[in-house]
Amino acid sequence: MIAVGIDSGSQNTKGVAFGDGRILAQAICPTGFDTNGAAVKVYDNLLAKLRGPAVAAVASTGLGRKVIEFADDDINEIRSAVRGVRHINPAMRLIIDMGAEACRVIKLHADGQVDTYEVNDKCASGVGTFIEAMARALQVAIEEMGPLSLKSAKIVPMNAQCVVFAESEVVSLIHRKESKEDIACAIHTGVSNRINAMVRRVGMVDGIIMIGGTVLNTGLIKCLQDAFSREVLVPENAQYVSALGAALHAAELARRNAASTGGT
Repeated sequence: MIAVGIDSGSQNTKGVAFGDGRILAQAICPTGFDTNGAAVKVYDNLLAKLRGPAVAAVASTGLGRKVIEFADDDINEIRSAVRGVRHINPAMRLIIDMGAEACRVIKLHADGQVDTYEVNDKCASGVGTFIEAMARALQVAIEEMGPLSLKSAKIVPMNAQCVVFAESEVVSLIHRKESKEDIACAIHTGVSNRINAMVRRVGMVDGIIMIGGTVLNTGLIKCLQDAFSREVLVPENAQYVSALGAALHAAELARRNAASTGGT
């Protein structure tokens, strides 16, 4: 039995095909202006990689989960993140799910049930779009921001949290002849401090895992580990974890449907 999970984010749509207790295929594409169309493209990509086996059920998650017309069910972002993380590493107790438009911090009980969670406000500070906007202000590619910040030689204070004011502050730092490396580090430090504040509100515990597209930013991971004074686990294919959680939900749905109809 094969189940598919689709994670429809504001920037990218991710898909996972799951069967026989493992991930069989993954796919990703930009969401763009057509949420359902992006999900269809990801789904077709998964089917091409599977080459034949029928899909028993599809579940959606993410910002656009209600828009995906072919999904059999949907699951909210908290539940999909928890299900995905619990599958890959059940020892984790604190999940940081950071995407383009939102950051969620989820604290779990030892048995894997959700204890409490915190979601950032609607301002883009503390999420991927903030770092992307700062990259534009620095005139560097978003992919360069993490490695650039790791080369920082000194601490540069940066206080603004709003994107508009932060861009102005970056320009001022450039005019003060501060290096791009130090400014990039200041940007990541500011973001990590805001995430750390969210973590402190839910309660710090050992066993921290970070998922979502921003895990590709090595500078941010380093700043978070410094802020937490703890290791942050970045799993393989971390941006697909919520899609995996949705696929696991779809697999459960397919089993229930099969049981109710007397199938296998």
